[in-house]
Amino acid sequence: MLSAIRCPALVLLAISLLLVGCDRSRARIAGKWKVENSGMVWDFAPNGVVKSGDTEGRYSFGDQSRLKIITPTATFVYQIDLKDDVMIWQTPGGARTELKRVP
Repeated sequence: MLSAIRCPALVLLAISLLLVGCDRSRARIAGKWKVENSGMVWDFAPNGVVKSGDTEGRYSFGDQSRLKIITPTATFVYQIDLKDDVMIWQTPGGARTELKRVP
């Protein structure tokens, strides 16, 4: 009986930790980010909405520092490295994009 109680409790704990981690990541990424050497700006809202120009989509975080952006026309998955006001996106193919936080 004790193991039957433990399993749901462990699942709830794991889900709670995952959600807290996502909230923290969303708080760190929230705001406007300008692509280096470009006029493109990505605006990340804390609620998971992202905008770039007239395009609006949703974003989420996966394991191993992955960022997934879904727009009406495409889905992007990047490995991200976020340090202070610099965010680096890297595709599975190795292409790298640097973004800087817009004050």
